Amino acid sequence: MAPKTTNLTILFADISGSTRLYEVLGDGPARAKVASCLQMLTDVTERHNGTVIKTIGDEIMCTFPNAEVSVAAACDMHEMLEDDITEQTTAGPISLSIRVGLHHGPAILEAGDVFGDAVNVAARMASMSKSGQIITTQSTIEELPPILKASSRFIDRAPVKGKKETMDIFEVLWQQEDVTRMSTGVIPEPVQRAKLELRYHEQNLTMNDERNSVVMGRSKAADIAVAEALASRQHVRLEYRRGKFFIIDQSTNGTYVFSDDNEAFLRREEMPISGAGMISLGRSFSENPQEVVHFKTNG
Repeated sequence: MAPKTTNLTILFADISGSTRLYEVLGDGPARAKVASCLQMLTDVTERHNGTVIKTIGDEIMCTFPNAEVSVAAACDMHEMLEDDITEQTTAGPISLSIRVGLHHGPAILEAGDVFGDAVNVAARMASMSKSGQIITTQSTIEELPPILKASSRFIDRAPVKGKKETMDIFEVLWQQEDVTRMSTGVIPEPVQRAKLELRYHEQNLTMNDERNSVVMGRSKAADIAVAEALASRQHVRLEYRRGKFFIIDQSTNGTYVFSDDNEAFLRREEMPISGAGMISLGRSFSENPQEVVHFKTNG
């Protein structure tokens, strides 16, 4: 079959911290842990409709149909490792992390492998990345939807092997930060303090001015861990601000809120919530989701 050229996003993820793992655990156990990590990266790739091209030592190379899904997969890879890959040793806990580089552009598909300039640039991005980072090019950032563009930052202008001119290098910020905050004491507290009650199966949780932030998602570290296959690790955040509650989606598949016989859909955006209703992570209520979170406010 003749080689085929198509636009793809090439992603390299390289495991960091494996050297110390080998030193502390020994070759056999360390290799098993690295293999488990590579399998986890493979699972994330396939879940985001990507294709694993090859693994090279402690590195995985994969392709995605577009930049948006590749960035979503890269974020999910980091989140899963942050939650799950920690080895308890006599020298203390040792965690594996990854450094990710990616680039979108024309690539040659041949005999199950990928070749071309996009591959070389993606590999260069991975070599420039540090542990816990996602590094990419300006041309890749321009392929992203506005909300993901807003989660990136320019970090350098650097030469890339094989390129005559320097390239603008960007970092995708995958860790969600609490960016919406107000200075304490600037405005008096509201007289009536609101309360939001959350219920997921047998778990009950209350938000108010003392507990003003709750994260829900598939992660074990989430305040409410939701067993929904379509949920991201840290899918959605609920915040209490000035007597009101807001739901902020930070996921790949979006969040559905059902209240007052209406369904609202959020994807990388926020809205206020009040009254009573249900929240579904990644699955519309028309699909009759089973893993829903019930909410009720006192306002």
